[in-house]
Amino acid sequence: MTKSAKLTIGEKVIDLPIHSPTLGPDVLDIRKLYAEADVFTYDPGFTSTAACESTITYIDGDKGELLYRGYPIEQLAERSHYLEVCYLLLYGELPNAAQAADFEYRITRHTMLHEQIHYFFRGFRRDSHPMATMVGVVGAMSAFYHDSLDINDPWQREVAAIRMIAKLPTIAAMAYKYSIGQPFNYPQNHLDYAGNFLHMCFAVPAESYTVNPVLAKAMDRIMMLHADHEQNASTSTVRLAGSSGANPFACIAAGIACLWGPAHGGANQACLEMLREIGTVDRIPEYIRRAKDKDDPFRLMGFGHRVYKNFDPRAKVMKESADEVLGLLGIENNPTLQVAKELERIALEDEYFVSKKLYPNVDFYSGIILDAMGFPTSMFTPIFAISRTVGWISQWKEMIGDPTQKIGRPRQLYKGEKTRDYVDLRHR
Repeated sequence: MTKSAKLTIGEKVIDLPIHSPTLGPDVLDIRKLYAEADVFTYDPGFTSTAACESTITYIDGDKGELLYRGYPIEQLAERSHYLEVCYLLLYGELPNAAQAADFEYRITRHTMLHEQIHYFFRGFRRDSHPMATMVGVVGAMSAFYHDSLDINDPWQREVAAIRMIAKLPTIAAMAYKYSIGQPFNYPQNHLDYAGNFLHMCFAVPAESYTVNPVLAKAMDRIMMLHADHEQNASTSTVRLAGSSGANPFACIAAGIACLWGPAHGGANQACLEMLREIGTVDRIPEYIRRAKDKDDPFRLMGFGHRVYKNFDPRAKVMKESADEVLGLLGIENNPTLQVAKELERIALEDEYFVSKKLYPNVDFYSGIILDAMGFPTSMFTPIFAISRTVGWISQWKEMIGDPTQKIGRPRQLYKGEKTRDYVDLRHR
């Protein structure tokens, strides 16, 4: 039996269908509301609005649950790896051995950039933020790969997807190398996805570089945990850009630009900068007092989450990686890391933090790991962009194949002037 709700506006009664999802709350279908009742809904931030139908990722904030195609993120982080998760997000199922080998082969053989793209990097100032470089270079890919721009051709969509998953680490690593004045490193096909990225970032021609497997595993986990996160700001941006029929490279560039914001992809950078501002453990009480003061603008970054109300399921996995990396590198006595550990202890024990559910989240731990690996804070968000590319592409491909898809056109609650006549300059 189809459920519905009745909305009464004056003397008019409107029937609105109610859809039941696989998981989560029922959804009120208001698509015909404007046509039948001449009214809009008002939902700033779209926090109560489902903008699409999706089968990719599900979040239950109250339970602290994150599912990729139905698989709990904890199971994937423990038993899978990033490229297998990429396959899962793109195609809906885990690959068999032959499918996994074919997919990894295709990704590995597409990691190099068109040689002329290297010239783009030289057009940026050396002190440009790597995210600025990435937005420009990814958008410019549409000028080079003309054989994967037709969004109506399934094969071209597939080629574009493979290219972006393969080439984003190369672009991000080159942006980093350019910012520090070092030569670019070309991809190495014998390395796995995460190890190849670390090699491109940290190897130099003057000496050999061996990728540490513990660091490669930690990087792989960071990528896996950030691969997709339902209809967040950057994913919604990719879908909105794609709804106009824009080519896939332009859509992903738009997602990267949105991710740059400190409230989104820049949260782990903001967290580490906060830890450095605190400086030493003895200053923590001062900042705790400030965090509890409603009149103080200071906020603790890396604690709590807008969606997860009790705990971030990714944080537990990330904490394990943080402990492994810090133990390997032997830098537990670093002042910033000491501040982080003490803040973590307080957040898990202090009644104020516990009652407000201000637990350490994934950004708290990922920032610590990336800093320990040697990445500057300016590279934190580009690494997030690499990780999220597969999620953006999966969502974009799903949108393209949705028969109900329309160009995005949010409405507004207009509060401006009513119609008025133009007044000549001499009479103003």
